[in-house]
Amino acid sequence: MTPYISAVAAMIFWSFSFVWVKIAYIAYQPLTVVLVRLIISSFLIIFFALVFKKLQKPARSDVRLFVLLSFFEPFLYFMGESFGLKYVSSTVASVIVATIPLISPIVAWYFHREKLSWLNLSGILLSVAGVSLVVLDRSLNLVASPKGVALEFLAVFSAVAYSSVLKNLAHRYNTFSIIAYQNLYGILMFLPFWLFFESDRFFSTPFHYESFRAIVLLSIFASSLAFIFFTYTVRHLGINSSNIFTNIIPVFVAILAFFILGDRLLFHQMIGIIIVISGLFIAQLKKIRRRPVQPEPEEAIEVHIQ
Repeated sequence: MTPYISAVAAMIFWSFSFVWVKIAYIAYQPLTVVLVRLIISSFLIIFFALVFKKLQKPARSDVRLFVLLSFFEPFLYFMGESFGLKYVSSTVASVIVATIPLISPIVAWYFHREKLSWLNLSGILLSVAGVSLVVLDRSLNLVASPKGVALEFLAVFSAVAYSSVLKNLAHRYNTFSIIAYQNLYGILMFLPFWLFFESDRFFSTPFHYESFRAIVLLSIFASSLAFIFFTYTVRHLGINSSNIFTNIIPVFVAILAFFILGDRLLFHQMIGIIIVISGLFIAQLKKIRRRPVQPEPEEAIEVHIQ
């Protein structure tokens, strides 16, 4: 049961991240939240990597790949997700981000000519319909901010691009090393923007315990422990079986946002969430049925949600 418990724990931590970000925004701006989160997370990941002797030194030829990796995630991904959460609810954001596994097969088909099955297409179309129900009202008008929806989809496409770059590094570096270096380069990318746009406001803002606590929780649980737990799950259940658990994140977020943030969902939005999750499962059915689940090496792990 340990791998399953570990998987559910990772999903809960990632679900809480959509709520904790909203709490952090009570006092702090998006770039501040992301930068502090990355700094704390980097310290924790590097600490674990050194303790377990997992930190690998990147080859000089791979530095540009790590920089590109960091540009897509965490930099561009967090730019989209964090600023998007200023305009849309946690639930809407989680539903959009949950479509990442659906966009990846389309990109793989277009750029790498990987086969796209009719189950993939059916799942994609079904989930698109579900997302539409979540972001539209009964009159087909956007109930969510167009700007927020666009920013969240920027995060989605950034994560897909991140996966493409990651494939060039995953077979040579372990998860601890990849996350550590992408976070460090990400800090360097965010720092100039933070200094220019938010540093003055940060230093003039009185310390806010609840918001800062949310940032610390994001760093420890969403950006560090969730990755470690999910890595453990993948190594014991395989990537295909493990990725299924990510489909329940919108459900957890909807429940948490209702009780913690007071978010409300209309009936058709609840149906939309169910449709999105159904589409995600359908899109993966053929892959799971045709290939038996085998534990995969740590170097092959791909994770998009932070």
